[in-house]
Amino acid sequence: MSTVNIPRLDLNTYINGNANERKAFSDSIGDAFNQTGFVTITNHGLSKELIDKLYTQVKALFALPENVKQKYEIPGLAGQRGYTGKNKETAKGFKVPDLKEFWQIGQTVTDGGPEKDIYPDNVMVAEQPEFNTTTLEVYKKLEAAGKHLLRAIAVYLQLDENYFDDKVHNGNSILRTLHYFPIENPDALPDDAVRAGAHEDINLITLLIGASADGLELLTRDNTWFPVTAFGEDLVVNVGDMLQRLTNNKLKSTTHRVVNPPREQMKNSRFSVPFFLHPKTDMDLTSLPSTIDEEHPKLYTDITAGEYLDERLREIGLKK
Repeated sequence: MSTVNIPRLDLNTYINGNANERKAFSDSIGDAFNQTGFVTITNHGLSKELIDKLYTQVKALFALPENVKQKYEIPGLAGQRGYTGKNKETAKGFKVPDLKEFWQIGQTVTDGGPEKDIYPDNVMVAEQPEFNTTTLEVYKKLEAAGKHLLRAIAVYLQLDENYFDDKVHNGNSILRTLHYFPIENPDALPDDAVRAGAHEDINLITLLIGASADGLELLTRDNTWFPVTAFGEDLVVNVGDMLQRLTNNKLKSTTHRVVNPPREQMKNSRFSVPFFLHPKTDMDLTSLPSTIDEEHPKLYTDITAGEYLDERLREIGLKK
């Protein structure tokens, strides 16, 4: 079995470290993203108190009556804001929807940028005003952490450290709060029904706040599934398809899934909160010239981030 390199890295050593510490961080995250596409991150700016408050709010949201949640499911938004109910999203290549429901929060443009006219407004939960304020705070902190991580990645790719800054400022990022609901009757499930089918993320990088239960697995290069577990309040960070396209597969968008729990635990819920860091819709995802040579021919057609997002939302059933 190949070695699974998922290093635990301290983001503070990149933000405030000396030149050697910053280079070591950049090399470590680049090497891991080159191999497995996953790292775990400490000192990311979210306190334990904020994470605990977030999960309290998330659990309360999904405990609302079905008819209340459904009033926040808004046609025409392709699930990009507000509530998306059960049996709606299907992993690419699967026929059975994932066993989950979720709520999505998008970018809030406060500096008068032109994106304000493009992005739909966020949906406010009238029954739970603290959910709205807590998720906005978490969004901003994860966005800030993600920008620092992208700077370290840019250095690894021998780009200007600030290469991604203007591309992700007011980017089309999404904070998703997820509920993998209890499986009350396992015998009634289709054979291939799982909490999240094997997939790759669409975006540049994903920052995942440690879930309430195990179940996340990544597919290794020797085609075996490996469980990914974060310590305490660590973030799990992985490469998305946009970054893979941009780097012509130098950085790896690893296939991952969320498996069903053991039968005796199927009646337990699982909650998780990923932050999908997206650039602005007009970012050019054409593979960087430095990642293309005779040994590594260009693998992808040229496309913008917005065009690619639309394509993928249709593939997973959220957009017609």
